[in-house]
Amino acid sequence: MRDSIYRRGNRQRGIGTTLIDSGQRALCCGRQNVTCKLIDGAAIGAEIRASAIPGVQAFTARAGRAPGLGIVLVGENPASEVYVRNKVKAGTDAGLWVDLQRLPANASLDALLALVERLNRSDRHDGILVQSPLPDAMGRQASQQVFDAIDPGKDVDGFNPVNVGKLVQGRAHLKPCTPSGVIEMLDRSGLAIAGRHAVVIGRSEIVGKPMAMLLLQRDATVTICHSKTPDLAAVAAQADILVAAIGRPGFVTRDFVKAGATVIDVGTTPVSDRATIESLFGPASPRLEALARRGTVVVGDVHPSVAEVAGALTPVPGGVGPLTIAMLLKNTLAAAEARYATGARAANVEGAAVVGARKTEGRKTQAGETEGRQAEETGSVGGSTTGVTAKAEGQR
Repeated sequence: MRDSIYRRGNRQRGIGTTLIDSGQRALCCGRQNVTCKLIDGAAIGAEIRASAIPGVQAFTARAGRAPGLGIVLVGENPASEVYVRNKVKAGTDAGLWVDLQRLPANASLDALLALVERLNRSDRHDGILVQSPLPDAMGRQASQQVFDAIDPGKDVDGFNPVNVGKLVQGRAHLKPCTPSGVIEMLDRSGLAIAGRHAVVIGRSEIVGKPMAMLLLQRDATVTICHSKTPDLAAVAAQADILVAAIGRPGFVTRDFVKAGATVIDVGTTPVSDRATIESLFGPASPRLEALARRGTVVVGDVHPSVAEVAGALTPVPGGVGPLTIAMLLKNTLAAAEARYATGARAANVEGAAVVGARKTEGRKTQAGETEGRQAEETGSVGGSTTGVTAKAEGQR
């Protein structure tokens, strides 16, 4: 039953919304005649990607090249391999030029920073993404050093300090993909943000903090929770919108959720333990078959039982993940357009400078010619006068 809540449902009109039905009655809020909406991130992501294609085509026609995205993958982390493969495919399908750069797991941080600098200088790359996590051997601060090194204008992840500062001020051009994808998901599902109490569990630089900022900018009252928050479940249960982003499978149980609340599950943890899957989804779950085939299955931070309480929720997989990729494509196009516009303005300024220089040179040449003629005339007159004077003196 627990896993069936995720799998059953009749498609309703409206983007990305599926009604969850346990057969005879809706179980989402624990009582009859209450409908729980399963937010279909795959459908919403597909719509966003499709809406970006005309912009990509227009840019390509105008610039004579497709927007370019450089993706850097260090090592062979299985989950990262999947995420990067999906990003490459989605970008290519949308018409981007996607350049995947690989470094071995034993690559040094200096080698990675050198590669980032080369991509910064490249005219072909409009966006740069370095896939996280980086190998532990690079050090705890490696990711932040890499974020600091990426050109803010090419930082399609939105993690460079310049872009983070602009995000806090509410004027970011390139916003972090996952949090901005969550906002898109809420908007396109018709779920109100303004005036709602939003609780974000997790304070990471990548999801938690920027998620809180974006919700605040949309007029939500925001609470950020973390490992030191007292009575975390009670605080979370006050939320109208609950965002879980901590990377702990099944951590958020129904005790964390107010009846009818919207629950966004950002967690994507690969789980290889069969007992864990059984405890979360039951012994008859199709996820056990997937585990046997693949060796791991991706599990979110939200326990399946939350579906019996929530008013709307995102599944894992198929929830937030597709939105992250869709927003990456939008950011890459935005970065390309901004760089092209800057180049066009620079070309116009340079062209105007060249024209101005030519005009100035022309005026100088004309002035020189005039001065030359005047000199010739003066010399001719002066010569005649001198001759007359000499003649006069001779006569004297």
